[in-house]
Order: sequence, then C-alpha cells, then structure tokens
Amino acid sequence: MMSTVGRTRVGKYELGRTLGEGTFGKVKFARKVGTGECVAIKILDKEKILRHKMIGQIKREISTMKLIKHPNVIRMYEVMASKTKIYIVMEFVTGGELFEKITHRGRLKEDEARKYFQQLINAVDYCHSRGVFHRDLKPENLLLDSKGVLKVSDFGLSALPQQVREDGLLHTTCGTPNYVAPEVINNKGYDGAKADLWSCGVILFVLMAGHLPFEDTNLMSLYKKIFKAEFTCPSWFSTSAKKLIKRILDPNPQTRITVAEVIENEWFKKGYQPPSFETPDVNLDDVDAIFSGFGDSANLVVERREGGPAIMNAFELISTSQGLNLGTLFEKQMGTVKRETRFASRLPADEILSKIEQAATPLGFNVEKQNYKLKLKGEKTGRKGHLAIATEVFEVAPSLYMVELRKSKGDTLEFHNVYKNLSTGLKDIVWNSQEEDNGTKEN
Repeated sequence: MMSTVGRTRVGKYELGRTLGEGTFGKVKFARKVGTGECVAIKILDKEKILRHKMIGQIKREISTMKLIKHPNVIRMYEVMASKTKIYIVMEFVTGGELFEKITHRGRLKEDEARKYFQQLINAVDYCHSRGVFHRDLKPENLLLDSKGVLKVSDFGLSALPQQVREDGLLHTTCGTPNYVAPEVINNKGYDGAKADLWSCGVILFVLMAGHLPFEDTNLMSLYKKIFKAEFTCPSWFSTSAKKLIKRILDPNPQTRITVAEVIENEWFKKGYQPPSFETPDVNLDDVDAIFSGFGDSANLVVERREGGPAIMNAFELISTSQGLNLGTLFEKQMGTVKRETRFASRLPADEILSKIEQAATPLGFNVEKQNYKLKLKGEKTGRKGHLAIATEVFEVAPSLYMVELRKSKGDTLEFHNVYKNLSTGLKDIVWNSQEEDNGTKEN
C-alpha cells in the first residue's frame, strides 16, 4: 500500500512530482486513490484566467477537449476546481518525448519519420475537424506511450492566453519561434489550421534531418529566414519528401498545402494506416459545474497536504526515467541539455534544502521556501527573461532522497550552466552509490 505521508490530495487523487511548468500553471503526476490509476493533472491558476478575461474561452476549449478521444491525442478525463485553482485530469504516458529519440540515436530513417508524421497529421486533422487548433506544436508536446505510439499533448489548452478577434483569425505571437509560422510572428491574424501545418512541416524536417530548418542565434535573422522560408533539405531526403516539405513550409498561407492535400500526397500515403477509434459517450457535467458561478463552493475540491517530504514509490521513481531506462535516473553528466536534472542524497531533507540555498545565493538567486520545495529566482535578466529553478525533495527509501531541479522559466542552456556552477557547491550532499557506503555520509 502507498504511504500518504508528505502527499497532497485533491478530490480522489494523490499528487506526486511536477512533470512540467507553463504560463498558466503546472502539470503534476497523480494517482487515483483506490484504483492506483496513473494520470497527469494540469493545475491552472484561476486568478490569472480571470485577469485575462478568458473564462468563456477556457470553458469552450475544455468542453471540446473532453469530447476528443483519438489514439494520437492525450485524453482529458475530468475537470475539478478548488477556490484558487482548476485541475484538469489527463492521460499519463511513460514513453518520454519523441525528440529524445533524436538526442539519443540521431536523425530517424525516412520510414520511421513518416510513421510519426502520419500519426501527428491524424491528431491535427481530427482536432481541426472539431474546431480545436494547437497553435504551439513543438517537441515538448510530442510524447510517446509505452508502445511507442505518438500522443500530442496540450491541444486546445496551449491557446488559453490567446484571443480570437471578430475577423475569426487568431492574434498572438506565441510558441518557440523555430516552429512558428511566419504569419503568426507577423501578428497580422492567421488561420490556426494553416499555422499548425507549418509547425508539422518543421517537425518532419527535424525528425529526418536531426537539426532545425531555420536556425540563427540572432532573432531578427531567424525571423527573416522564416519569412522567406530560407532552408535547405539535406541530401539524404528523398525527392518526394523534399517536395512535400517545400509545399508545407510555404511562407504564404494562401498557397501553402492543406492538411487534406497532405493526406492525399503519395509520399505521405506510403504504409499509411488510418486510425481506428470510437466516438466517446462523454458527459460535460463536471465542466459545467466548475464554470457555473465560477467559484460556487458546492462543487469545489480541497487541496490537503500531510507533513514531511513527499514519498515517491518505485513506480513513480521509474516513471521519471525516459522509456523506463534506469541508467538515466540519477544523472551524473548532463550530456544533452535538459529542462530538469536530479541526484540522490543520504542527508536529511532539511539539510539538503539549506545546502542548495547556500550554493544558489552567491550565484545571484533569490530563494523562496515552501514545504520541501525551493523556488530559485534569478536576479539578472537572461536570454528569455529571468531564469527560475524549482527544487523538490522526495523520499525514495528510508534516509535516501531524490532531489530534482527543474527549469520553470527562462533559457534551458542558462539553466544547464547554472546547474554546473551549482553542482560544485553541492558535491558533499550528492550520494555516489559507487563509493563504499561506510555510514560517513549519514552523519
């Protein structure tokens, strides 16, 4: 049986570690009490939603997302709310990000890249047919399940801070510029379906090439390349793949190929298997309940926390490691630049947090403490604003802790460099399982 000490409970779910953070809140791993079913819960801040006058839009997006049941889209199960937060319960997948395949193995062979691209287009086409656009398709949103099936996450939800004007076009500059269509950067209003397809084209290119089509350290030069669609396909791309990518990465949305035309394309159709799925019988009562009188106390859940650092069981521990490969569980070296890193320690949790605080302060970070978590906020402005790092301590066995450091804001490369400097000051708290453990580390 799972211990509930150090766990936060929301309704019938026990919350675990944070899986990611975004503008409107964070995503946490959770388990359903009684069944042990694993889910991911997206936690949105009600106040931010109210500030952006987005209640109507969010209700529409969430209702539509609940109705979407497709093998290549992360499933949304239910919605709950507390006085200050909205909890969106979603499918949890364990295969990691699709792009981790490229960082580990290099570019994919054309047939394998096509298989993932077909699944991506299936997901995008299905959601578009229901009036939902992604608007921010990028590597982090492409996940794999345990069988290696592609699952697109954040459909509909990435559009939360956006507004649709009277002309029916979306107006926002969001997303990672490398994956974003020129008309989105231009902020002249755009068609969500055409912009999503552009991002799919960039993704296909990266899968097959192992690098981005548009890259430049100077942002204005990068924009110029995107506006002109200035890129070169590597020599190993087949002629038909080159032709298709050139038609998708057309800077003019009016002449750009459509999703329907992509599905009819000869290169795309090779080995294509249309998805089979049933239309779900879905109830929207939970969505109506939390949005009727936004804060009606009869429908609210409460977030309750037990004392002590969160206890992480074996399954959760293994799920932190991509593709259940335990070799990457506690990273000694950060070869590829990741958004989080973790290490093990035998010191008491309070001591671990004090040591991190001592090491971070001289590096120019303000430190906020809450339960067994720290928030490190950079005083200097970096390439993508202020760098912020979240730190969490989990008990994985008696007197053995896992410490996770995660970038919550700012640039991933800056986080990597700060972590290298920080780890120098943390040498004496990191437990090295290779060394003979003679008890000295516990004193």
